[in-house]
Amino acid sequence: MNDQNTPNNPDPLAIFGPNRHELPEPGEASVALDRRQFLLLTGLGGLVIGVTSGISSSAFGQISAPIYQVGLELNHYIQINPEGEVIIFTPHPEVGQGVRTSLPMIVAEELDADWSRVTVKSSTIDPSRYGQQFAGGSTSILRRKAELSKMGAMARHMLVAAGAIELDAPADQLTTSDSFVIHQASGRKLSYGELAELAAKQPMPDEKSIVYKDPADYRLLGKRITSVDNRTIVTGEPIFGSDVSVPGMLYATFVKSRSLGGRVKSANLDEVKRLPGVVDAFVIEGNKDIPAYDPVSDFVSSGVAIVADSTWQAFRARDRLHVEWDLSTASTDDTDLMARQAEELATQPGAIVDKDKGNVDDVFAKSGNIVESFYHTTFASHSPLEPNNCTVHFKGDSVEVWAPSQTPPAILIGLMKLFGLPMNKVVVHQIRGGGGFGRRLENDYAREAALISKRVGAPVKLQWKREDELAFDYFRPPGYNAYKASLNADGKVDAWLHHTIAASKDGEKPNRDAGSRLTLFPENMLDHYRTTTSLVPSQTPTGPMRAPTANTHGFAEQSFIHELAIAAGKDHVEFYLDFLGEPVWTVPNDPNAIHTGRAANTIKKVAENAGWGREMPAGRGLGLSFYFSHATYAAEVAEVSVDDRNRVKVHKVWAVCDCGPVVNLSGAEGQAQGAIIDGIGVMAQQSITFKNGAAQQTNFHQYPLLRINQHPEIEVAFVESDFISSGMGEPTLPPIAAAVTNAIYNATGKRIRGMPISNEGFSIV
Repeated sequence: MNDQNTPNNPDPLAIFGPNRHELPEPGEASVALDRRQFLLLTGLGGLVIGVTSGISSSAFGQISAPIYQVGLELNHYIQINPEGEVIIFTPHPEVGQGVRTSLPMIVAEELDADWSRVTVKSSTIDPSRYGQQFAGGSTSILRRKAELSKMGAMARHMLVAAGAIELDAPADQLTTSDSFVIHQASGRKLSYGELAELAAKQPMPDEKSIVYKDPADYRLLGKRITSVDNRTIVTGEPIFGSDVSVPGMLYATFVKSRSLGGRVKSANLDEVKRLPGVVDAFVIEGNKDIPAYDPVSDFVSSGVAIVADSTWQAFRARDRLHVEWDLSTASTDDTDLMARQAEELATQPGAIVDKDKGNVDDVFAKSGNIVESFYHTTFASHSPLEPNNCTVHFKGDSVEVWAPSQTPPAILIGLMKLFGLPMNKVVVHQIRGGGGFGRRLENDYAREAALISKRVGAPVKLQWKREDELAFDYFRPPGYNAYKASLNADGKVDAWLHHTIAASKDGEKPNRDAGSRLTLFPENMLDHYRTTTSLVPSQTPTGPMRAPTANTHGFAEQSFIHELAIAAGKDHVEFYLDFLGEPVWTVPNDPNAIHTGRAANTIKKVAENAGWGREMPAGRGLGLSFYFSHATYAAEVAEVSVDDRNRVKVHKVWAVCDCGPVVNLSGAEGQAQGAIIDGIGVMAQQSITFKNGAAQQTNFHQYPLLRINQHPEIEVAFVESDFISSGMGEPTLPPIAAAVTNAIYNATGKRIRGMPISNEGFSIV
């Protein structure tokens, strides 16, 4: 783990890397601790010993147990009370990816804790203690596993040392199990609760002497463990941002121009203020016009805030609000025009050369088998089921926030900028979010709520409507990709040209996540390749959406590779394995670079699981796709049938992943299934179009989610691997679109090169 990752880094801006709005690249974890630091990290020095300290519970149980501090500062990774309860705090936000279960499992495994007596709580937001606290890029396991394993192992070592004293036995004769230290020879044992206070006084173990558990002895990791929040979710207990309630709270809605960047010219505020339940209605001038993705920004749009005694009254008043907008500085984006411009640019050489190796032009000039294709995708919205919301109490010289954010420390930074407050005057509580998919990386809703709270002098819950979600997203950018490749006499690719046409606000560089991938596959498998970029004007703000850039490039790239296999006259699996060649790292031992052997193993296994090569009836086909993203390898096969009206039924999807050792099998399977369902929905029927800078879709009737009857059977398997563990929140999304469209081609001979396929005359049934 680099310096920005360490818990003692005092710079809150460092959590977003050198450019502050870029998530840092994952690296190998390495934590060097002295005894005091370890005690701070584990919390073993702050024991629950039955004395109430008077510390009150904060919202949603962030600090729910009374704590008696034995002269040491707490950092809330591990606490153990005399009754044997082990409290494990997780530093990362939970938005459905399962980290409130998987991360504590890592600690509990090495601690040898009794999982039935583990209580999981979300940590405080404190970059100086926890470093990077965000949910994005499928990086939580990759970043934290080594650190949390070490925390559990060190704590176990100190408990054993305490047990050796209390049991009057050599430490090497003691074992641990289910939160007990055991002397097998005599049958005596002591609970962790009985030993915790003495354990905190033991010498810090040398890191090199730490003995980690043999994976063969794991009782938690790699098993199916139910989410720690399942019961609260299914029983409707208040754990999401929309559930937050604080004393004296008011409720707000915030109305902005649907043409992005419009500013308030006038509004019927006096009429709105007279409506039932309305406390205030006022204009927020805003400090910029068209937003740009930046989680640590202090940007706020121009708009009208309505504050009322309930959310319903605020929404009712909103229906009576009439605003005249000044659109002189607003976006004028038109997606039809953008598409036409992109198609024209695709016929020309790329304006920017990103990578160039060998002599592509010379190979093309001599080739007798050239394949060319153009693929396109549209804007898409994150649309988490829980619309954006945030509760803020501005108190004059401080501010307190309850937010379902993927980047809660960025809220802290943004409000420091907005109000000129020191870091210790901004308190952010992490609250579970009802989905995120990248939208909650940006914190515009928190800044809006903070300004509204400041104006009315009371805590305020700001609640967005679904219409706000679709209008004011940081959208997945459209993708326009032109490919050209040459096949030699043996049917192998010998030259590759990829031209990305990207949306650009400034005409100099692509908008966020709109450009080429600049990865090391498949280009670096070749002696001759070139990747280029051209730009089309677009003011529409874009940002990371589940598997950023990969979610559009995966469809185009994997469809084109299927086209190459057909042009070569080869079976798709055979062609892919031949393309991958011998097992090698494209960059040695870099988890972010592809290992061709791991890729091949996932493709072989998914082909075997799906019965690849079996005879299919007319109108029915299998399609293969593979993609490497977020340090995880994912291969998928879809089985579809297509009728004479181009209605597509996705019967089953087989997925095989290599993410290194799986932490929580239940969570990993669920994430793989969820990403596949998400990917099919976007591929099938989800598109955002713009006219005069305004999104034309307003709700799910125009932006439909995948319905239960459209849901395929999904079978997920994992390749056993001893490489570093990586994430599962995103990697199965990029391959699924091409797996389905390749299957459609194999069933019908019809090639789909646009997404969603509803725009190409196909539908999912």
